[in-house]
Amino acid sequence: MESILRKEIVLNQSISRALVSIFFIITISLGAFIRIPLPFTPVPLTMQTFFVLLSASFLGVRLGLFTQFAYIFLGFIGLPIFTNTYAGGVYFIGPTAGYFFGFFVATIFIARFITYAKEDILMITGIFCLASILLLLCGVAWLKISLHLTWAKSFLFGFVPFLPGDIAKSVLAAFLFWKLKPRMKSIL
Repeated sequence: MESILRKEIVLNQSISRALVSIFFIITISLGAFIRIPLPFTPVPLTMQTFFVLLSASFLGVRLGLFTQFAYIFLGFIGLPIFTNTYAGGVYFIGPTAGYFFGFFVATIFIARFITYAKEDILMITGIFCLASILLLLCGVAWLKISLHLTWAKSFLFGFVPFLPGDIAKSVLAAFLFWKLKPRMKSIL
């Protein structure tokens, strides 16, 4: 089995990077459909952030940002890939738009600091957790602006209910990155 996993399917690194980027665009899109609506907040729980963290760690800043931008652009032009199958520019004035900006912030943060973690799983986990917190803070700021909430209510609606799940997603993403990093390094 290991010989099969080590066999190169795509020999061109540019094609490999493009395929991995497309893979993450698809997984982020699918992550929007894994959602749990919460009755007390306009923001649902989704799996998107899990795939954002992984894409940032594997793809780096340029390709990671491109992947986030491509996902958001595809939804903006009308593909029904956002939560609740919403699409189009109107989505960017809704209560969850700040989290999209957070995708970029988290990607930059992870890409900048992941190299310092080397093989230290605890450091990788810490970086992913901090990136998740930054992403949530972007969502909180937008909730405050878009819904004219106080900071306290914005945190209550956009941060507190999501922190435990995002920490769990960060731990899982860090573990997957740590396990897959040697193989992905040879692909990318």
